[in-house]
Amino acid sequence: MIGAFITAIVQLVLMLAIAPLVTGVIRTMKARLQVRRGPGILQPYQELLKLFRKGMVIPDTASWIFEATPYVVFATAAIAGLMVPMVAAEAPLGLFGGVLALVYLLGLGRFFLALGGLDTGSSFGGLGSSREMTIAALAEPAMMLAVFTVAIGANSTSLTEMARTSVGTTWHFLAPAQMLACAALFLVLIAETGRIPVDNPATHLELTMIHEAMILEYSGPYLGLIEWGAWIKQLLLMTLLINCFLPVGLPSAWSLEVVPGLVFLLLKLLLLACAIVGVETANAKMRLFRVPELLAVAFTLAALALASTFLF
Repeated sequence: MIGAFITAIVQLVLMLAIAPLVTGVIRTMKARLQVRRGPGILQPYQELLKLFRKGMVIPDTASWIFEATPYVVFATAAIAGLMVPMVAAEAPLGLFGGVLALVYLLGLGRFFLALGGLDTGSSFGGLGSSREMTIAALAEPAMMLAVFTVAIGANSTSLTEMARTSVGTTWHFLAPAQMLACAALFLVLIAETGRIPVDNPATHLELTMIHEAMILEYSGPYLGLIEWGAWIKQLLLMTLLINCFLPVGLPSAWSLEVVPGLVFLLLKLLLLACAIVGVETANAKMRLFRVPELLAVAFTLAALALASTFLF
């Protein structure tokens, strides 16, 4: 019991510390590819520090939902992160939920974020909430089908069992079902984290913004919690992708091998960040009515991957 509590604390600290670093690396590499100086790798930490030191401006039309949303978004992302194997195949909260619990927790955070955008009565908030729920309705089924492809091979929906099975069959990644599911989950990762071509996290234009529109009324520590929660969600989706389909260097349990496992995790996150930056740099922002086409491709790939597990 004490060991499980310690592992949960260690993974939580690592998750909270690495999440802003991943965002900083992506921003820096993207700026370098665009021949810009750009922000430093540690810029997200400075942004969090600045936001937590600032005061807050709360609209008069806001209710308790507006104030509860930042805590729900941050808490759901943190708890979901403890269910995902990170530096070891054994997740701290692996016994308390599997794939469905992960999807439900992320959905709960998204639901409250959409409510927070609607709560103030702002037209921008309603616009962003509507777009966010539309994308979620298309992205979540594709993510579930992609992860279920791995779950069938592991004969379990537990993320811990899926990671352990993937460790023993590393070269099984070359199978058609695994490659299709990996491609589908990568497209879902782009959509869920609001990256180009689905969304542009650096814009404030009415016609293009989705995530930014929902949090436009937030400031100070509330905004810091929402941004931190979004970065944690990005990290756990990236970790889920690499540990399910490329579990190189992932130990089966928490032991002294966790240190090399952390090094492998950072290297794989760096490679995945390079892939994300390459996609963002090579593509322009997609028109909103064409986003369902991209997510339909992800759903089709995931469905083919799931069907391939029964055919081959």
